[in-house]
Amino acid sequence: MIKDQISEISQPIKSELDIFNQHFKEAIRSKVGLVDLVARYIIRQKGKKVRPLLVLLSAKITGGITERSYRGAVLVELLHTATLVHDDVVDNANKRRNVWSINALFKNKVAVLMGDYLLSRGLMIAVDGKDYDFLGVITNTVKRMSEGELLQIQKTRKLDIDEETYFKVISDKTASLLETCCEIGAMSATDNVEYHKAMGTFGQSIGIAFQIRDDILDYEGTMKLIGKPVGGDIKEKKITLPLIHSLENVSKKEAAYIRNIIKNGSNREKVKEVTEFVRDNGGIKYALETAKQYSDKAKEAIKVLPDSQSKIALEALVDFVIDRKN
Repeated sequence: MIKDQISEISQPIKSELDIFNQHFKEAIRSKVGLVDLVARYIIRQKGKKVRPLLVLLSAKITGGITERSYRGAVLVELLHTATLVHDDVVDNANKRRNVWSINALFKNKVAVLMGDYLLSRGLMIAVDGKDYDFLGVITNTVKRMSEGELLQIQKTRKLDIDEETYFKVISDKTASLLETCCEIGAMSATDNVEYHKAMGTFGQSIGIAFQIRDDILDYEGTMKLIGKPVGGDIKEKKITLPLIHSLENVSKKEAAYIRNIIKNGSNREKVKEVTEFVRDNGGIKYALETAKQYSDKAKEAIKVLPDSQSKIALEALVDFVIDRKN
């Protein structure tokens, strides 16, 4: 169902996405047998390609898709894929969306080096194309993503994350790459700085809305729908917006009790207790309202751009992010 919705949203750039896919396949290939074997396994994974979709729609809405647009789309998809490969190693995850991870099939050493290869290929494509402005944006993004992940690890250990820190984490860890996709797309199509800024704001806002919605799903979804155990964040001691808000709405004694459950590890019954606590104290409602504020901000950002099918598609993507059930 999700792929059907994404496919519908991508209609204005359907043929361009086909061209991107060919560019991506060529970019990931290697003459080293093991690298090429892993690369072909990656290519077979039918991901949603949301990031190249954002690059190409951002280019089309701001002036038109160029060769630089394709290089930008390949760059961000290589970076995204590299982070997923590395994340699976860090999380010791054997599967992602019910598909075997690289580290499960080829072991951690190969996975780490493959992630490094993917990142370096993206940077080399930018260098070869003399897209030095892309490099400035993307290197800052890698820095932000790393800092966001490390800040989350630091705060998870202490269980002292507040709302301000939460937004810092998701802004850097998740939203920064979507912001980069939209900014690079606009940069590939026009020199209009106002358009660059508008698309950057759009990407940042939709990225934050996406992550908040993802965090909500951990409390209200099902394993079948979201492809991961409900309460996974609780078991991993991740304190996200629905829980942060709920903890702020109760006494210190009750908040300490809930934190203690999370700190000491949670079985199914304890996870259920925490999820019910969040529902009963308005955490999900508050998080949904906050996500909607960011989705509205995303739509507001692109009002400066001319009306087009690409603009309609971007607005539909915002609605999809807020309404999605997995």
